[in-house]
Amino acid sequence: MKAFVVLSLIGYLVVPSGAAVLGRCVVAKKLHEGGLSNFEGYSLENWVCLAYFESKFNPMAVYENTRDGYTGFGLFQIRNNVWCDRGKNRCHVSCSALLNPNLQKTIECAKKIVKEKEGMRAWPSWSLNCQNSDTLARWLDGCKL
Repeated sequence: MKAFVVLSLIGYLVVPSGAAVLGRCVVAKKLHEGGLSNFEGYSLENWVCLAYFESKFNPMAVYENTRDGYTGFGLFQIRNNVWCDRGKNRCHVSCSALLNPNLQKTIECAKKIVKEKEGMRAWPSWSLNCQNSDTLARWLDGCKL
């Protein structure tokens, strides 16, 4: 009986929840088609790297940061306290619109964010994992754009 409970719990944790996680090359293609290649001087590799470290390529990802009082939405974990819904809503979009796998609204909002003075440094995960990486090219390896 104990083994059944443990195996059931493991199965529950391992089975995908139905979230539409996108492949690396699918993300690269959608971001390229959305005009992010060299947008504001940032290569497509930077954007794909950011998407991985923010959401693991899950456009439906939602992360609630209770300590800092915001929730991140979508592929780039765009914060609701500044960019969508409540607060300033500087992207003029609902946060739920950022959870769409077609990425149109996400890309539009990301462009507004990166045009700000901080650029991609607006995302601490980019600064930590992508900014000075000498392996950025790997994010597009094997992708046909």
